[in-house]
Amino acid sequence: MASGNKTDSINNGQREFSLVVGGPLFQILRRARLCNDAMTLLHWRVIVLTSICWVPPCVLSAIQGDLLGGKVAVPFLLDFELHIRFLIALPMLLFAEVVVHRRMRQIVSGFLARHLISDRQMPRFDAALESALRLRNSLLAEVILVAFVYIVGIAIIWRQHTALDVPTWYANLVSTGWESSPAGLWFAFVSLPIFQFLLIRWYFRILVWAQFLWRISRFELSLMPAHPDRSGGLGFLSGTVYAFLPLLFAHGTMLAGLIAGRIFHGGAVLTDFKLEVAALTIFLVCLVEGPLLLFTVPLEQAKRRGGREYGNLAGRYIRVFDAKWLEGNAPADASLIGSADIQSLADLGNSLQIVSSMRITLISKESLFILVGAVIAPIVPLFVTIVPMEEIFKKLLGVLF
Repeated sequence: MASGNKTDSINNGQREFSLVVGGPLFQILRRARLCNDAMTLLHWRVIVLTSICWVPPCVLSAIQGDLLGGKVAVPFLLDFELHIRFLIALPMLLFAEVVVHRRMRQIVSGFLARHLISDRQMPRFDAALESALRLRNSLLAEVILVAFVYIVGIAIIWRQHTALDVPTWYANLVSTGWESSPAGLWFAFVSLPIFQFLLIRWYFRILVWAQFLWRISRFELSLMPAHPDRSGGLGFLSGTVYAFLPLLFAHGTMLAGLIAGRIFHGGAVLTDFKLEVAALTIFLVCLVEGPLLLFTVPLEQAKRRGGREYGNLAGRYIRVFDAKWLEGNAPADASLIGSADIQSLADLGNSLQIVSSMRITLISKESLFILVGAVIAPIVPLFVTIVPMEEIFKKLLGVLF
């Protein structure tokens, strides 16, 4: 299915590329006037999708008497995981689309603006961009994602691993197995699939991004070892990870909701989930930062080449400098004070220092810290379940004063 987004055309000279403006669902939302190529109308997408996922189960739970009380252990209004999933995480997944679109659409043209792609390789560059666009817009890919949601996400992962093992507003445990309520049927076949599709579609988008970067990393890039960004001119790629912060925060809220449900309805404690928190954090950081590692080999090769070439240049310059100023070969009227030779020597030293400090990876400690913080932040409030708020407040006062 074609995206219909003219800004993504590689024939317009700009070569802009959006990870989110395209695909069958995008076309449906655009025809429903819930989206456009600029990714505005976010509030309408949030209202409509949240209403579809959250309002019908709420109404049906009220009708069946499981809204706040009833005979179930977990009534609808006390299902913390549900509310966090659909009222916080789902809007964050939609908000992440806007952030990624606005912050990353110019990234592709950055390769050209910095002349990292030679004219000889432009056909390959355009082919890589076309391939990424086709994959992003693939109808088959989204059909497979929908099938995965129902076959694996709902039937296996949710029913066997994440659904609560107590009577809830969405299902009762009987001798023959699960007995879903009307609210539970809507939840299982409409609400949860919509959410899971939006979630795993993000994994697919990051796969598209990784595939594009993989193809670019195999080019003979015109990397500049002495570039001030200390990344050979690829420093603009490092900032792409920050565009995914809302996505990581959404994952953190999902895990926080799941943990809260187990704490308040299953008798668990926060420390029981150390492994889950660590695993999710590592997975997400690798998911976002991983594609940048594809440029490690080209950067390492550029650093070695730069060290060799700038070292040779420095050797030639210093020999001439010594011969002129130390061995007495300078003209009789030449003055060392104010000579451009001294400034050139200093500039060459600065260039050598930049080359020697060039990074061979686009991943920084700062980005790792921020990404981990985005995942962990939603879980922090749950510490009040193991440490009273009063005690936390006293400790904070002790640190501050």
